[in-house]
Amino acid sequence: MARKKKVSMQDIADYLNVSKNAVSLALQNKRGVGEEMRHKIVEAAKELGYGSYADKPSSGGAVLVLVPERIMSYQDNDHYQFFHDMIWGLEKSIRAKGCNAVIAPIDAEMEAGLALPRHCTELAYKGIVLFGIVDRAYAKLVWELDAPLVMLDSYHRGLPCPIVASDNIEGAYEAVSVLIEAGHRDIGFIGPTNLTSSHEERWFGYWKAMSENGLPIDLSKAVTSSASFHSTVEEICSFLDGLRQQPTAFFCGNDRIAYLLAEELGKRGLRVPEDISIVGFDDLKAGAEHGLSLTTMRVEKTRMCDAAAELLLSPSGKSREMVRHYIRPTLVVRDSIRAISEIGT
Repeated sequence: MARKKKVSMQDIADYLNVSKNAVSLALQNKRGVGEEMRHKIVEAAKELGYGSYADKPSSGGAVLVLVPERIMSYQDNDHYQFFHDMIWGLEKSIRAKGCNAVIAPIDAEMEAGLALPRHCTELAYKGIVLFGIVDRAYAKLVWELDAPLVMLDSYHRGLPCPIVASDNIEGAYEAVSVLIEAGHRDIGFIGPTNLTSSHEERWFGYWKAMSENGLPIDLSKAVTSSASFHSTVEEICSFLDGLRQQPTAFFCGNDRIAYLLAEELGKRGLRVPEDISIVGFDDLKAGAEHGLSLTTMRVEKTRMCDAAAELLLSPSGKSREMVRHYIRPTLVVRDSIRAISEIGT
């Protein structure tokens, strides 16, 4: 992918979303930028072919990390932190393999218009990691670049793409089993299965745990679809307002949903766990500000990032095959579950 125009410091600044002054300081080896940022800038100069750096190839080349902007723009800071950890953990994992990670955002207009980031045409790269929380048509567009590709955290069926994800089915099964072991038999579910494969798999894990224990699934106590990632509060409110009878417990597709549910239950005079138990998924670093010590499944983000880098950059040549690498989450038991015999006491 040859570059025809002369590369400037501003090009490097735009490429890394940093100031031109930071680029100047780094390339002149002056104080004012940290060592990690200096490394990124120098490696970007090599990759883009800036000045004398054009003849200094990077040690391992670049890996594009394509990230939909919406997963970094949730209104709650906790979910922002979750994806922030994943993105920069992935950068660290790729760097440990001797390559540079170049973060390329995908905004809503680009996704709707099937427009690739300019990095895909202006940069020579070894492969792509795509956060899979994009429309299937966009994921297919990236796949058709015919470059080594790994989808991270979510994926689309029918697209023969390597993926690395949390083991959502087994994790959800374990989470619901904790509620069942506490005596709960009437367990609701909230998760937008139509938006991501992770919620779809967690719904299946919920179904599996309920079915294997001979428990009925009352669909009137489940929310399995959503209009968008930004309509969760309104949909939870509408759901609760329409319930004739509350279940004794809920399993939520992620912690963000769990915290929002607990907040809305509180507005209706219901306490967690005294009246209703809740289990989430992700282990967001929410803390006391939510007033809830949430039992959840911790997504092992570091292991997922390491697995994605290994799958993409290993010499096995499987980065264009349908390979699924699942990382088992870890149960974290806190105070949001109460045994059914204790409810109301």
